[in-house]
Amino acid sequence: MVRAFALGLVLSLACIAVPVTSAHAVTPARAAPVTQSQDAPPAQRVLVIGGDRNYPPYEYLDDKGQPTGFNVDLSRAVGEAMGVPVRFVLMDWSRLHDALADGTVDALQRTPYSNLWLREAELTPPHTTINHAIFARKGTPAVSSLEELAGRKVIVHPGGSINDILDGMGYEKDLIFSKTPVGGLRRLAGGEADYAVVAMLPGMFTLQQDGIDNVRVVAKSVTSQPYGFAVRHGDEATLALLGEGLALVKQSGRYQELRRKWFGVMDTEGISAQVVARYAAVVLGPLLLLLCAAALWTRALKRQVDQRTRSLSDALSQLRENQQQLVQADKMAALGVLVSGVAHEINNPNGLILVNVPILKKLNAEAMRVLDEVYREKGDFPLGGSSYSRIRHKLPRIVEVVEESAQRIRRIVDDLRDFSRVAPASDHQSFDLGEVAQKAIRLVGRSLHKATTRCDTHFAPGLPPVWGNPSRMEQVVVNVLLNACQALPAPEDGGPRGPRDPRERGITVSTAATPDGKAVALTVADEGVGIAPQDIPRLTDPFFTTKRASGGTGLGLSVSAGIVQEHSGSLDFTSEPGRGTTVRLVLPVAGGAS
Repeated sequence: MVRAFALGLVLSLACIAVPVTSAHAVTPARAAPVTQSQDAPPAQRVLVIGGDRNYPPYEYLDDKGQPTGFNVDLSRAVGEAMGVPVRFVLMDWSRLHDALADGTVDALQRTPYSNLWLREAELTPPHTTINHAIFARKGTPAVSSLEELAGRKVIVHPGGSINDILDGMGYEKDLIFSKTPVGGLRRLAGGEADYAVVAMLPGMFTLQQDGIDNVRVVAKSVTSQPYGFAVRHGDEATLALLGEGLALVKQSGRYQELRRKWFGVMDTEGISAQVVARYAAVVLGPLLLLLCAAALWTRALKRQVDQRTRSLSDALSQLRENQQQLVQADKMAALGVLVSGVAHEINNPNGLILVNVPILKKLNAEAMRVLDEVYREKGDFPLGGSSYSRIRHKLPRIVEVVEESAQRIRRIVDDLRDFSRVAPASDHQSFDLGEVAQKAIRLVGRSLHKATTRCDTHFAPGLPPVWGNPSRMEQVVVNVLLNACQALPAPEDGGPRGPRDPRERGITVSTAATPDGKAVALTVADEGVGIAPQDIPRLTDPFFTTKRASGGTGLGLSVSAGIVQEHSGSLDFTSEPGRGTTVRLVLPVAGGAS
């Protein structure tokens, strides 16, 4: 019983081992390509198997330069089971793909089930599942999942499954590649990165063999990857040989013997009868160990349950916020449809006005010639409640005002329709940020006139175009302008503001190029009530608003910040309570050229 318990305890400790990748590998001389006929019976030719020269304990070159490791012994066992001699060619991992493709080797003994390899080769059923873990230097904050590596420098194996996973999560710009676990952990220990994600057993093997004492495991088994033998597409004979041999090795029990040999299972023959008797006599020892193990297991389970509970609680909170955003987005979509319909209804009669204005101009000119003739012959006469001599010079201007007003209506309607149109987020083009700002000012013109009589604009001439979606950027400027209007205080007497009231607080909109010429900045400054310093970092948080009582949703600046981030720009806020707020929108120029 004691032997069984001790054996189980060691097995448990062996399973806790964790992974890492490495970076320094010596590329051996290229092995000669296999020249023997692929059509020959498998049992009559030497099977050349390729592997990684530095991936202990799975496959590596020992101190004498000989191939060794679990995969090497497994391949030998497969060859013995099928009566086929086996020769090994161990090289850098980066060369294995080419070695298989050009015939340097017949098969690879450790190939991941990834999209790349499934396209390039045929794979046997998996013979090993390798768990990966996250390593960090002592003192580095612990993480529990791959998602928590966002924004951190991470060492990985190039072209491996972890590389593919982290690329898919959008972390490619923060990855540091290392060809071997030894090199990767050495670079991590030297401070070149924050974390390393490598196979668990090679990582632990490297820490022990190289004496690296400032690196520890912070997250175990973050992902698992099955591995099998790989052959070239069409080499059915070698694929069948390896698959059948692997099945025979597993069926004979040889596979489990190799796992016990390489993965640290304790040698039970080393326990003497006296030791067994001594432990058997001590009944309380095993019981106490079992109780401690159960307590530790229970504690670990409790931590996992607490962590899952917190994660579910956060997810539920995020779901509620997303639901509110969807409701608000649905309202905005309905409002956009309504605005588009109203704009269409206004555009029809306005179009008739624009069509008839030229006719009115022509009729007015002909009528004035007749009236001038009457005036010269008979003198002044009443017309429209006044005399002809007083209103004669006003008649052409009246028609021009009608035409200008109709053109203004059409421009406002076109702006409304453009603003309400849903443009794809990827519909990017070069555009003038100043023109977008002018369009936004026209859209919120009524709000600006209601809020202040001092709206100053300063658009720098000759600015380079920026790159992005002008419709979505117009939405950002509209949100910023509306916030500026709402920040201005109302007149103290409640009456309308006078056009020359010196106490009037205004809004200034300006554009300019940044000093380095690589970006264009749009600045909106108001002389409003300002923002408290503690609220400035929260301005772009979803649903944060200081105007909840007046109907604010807290989504305008949050959505705007997301749009600006999509355009690789920035949205900055500076404010002084009682003096006003300045919002600065910066966008890179199109093509990165100044």
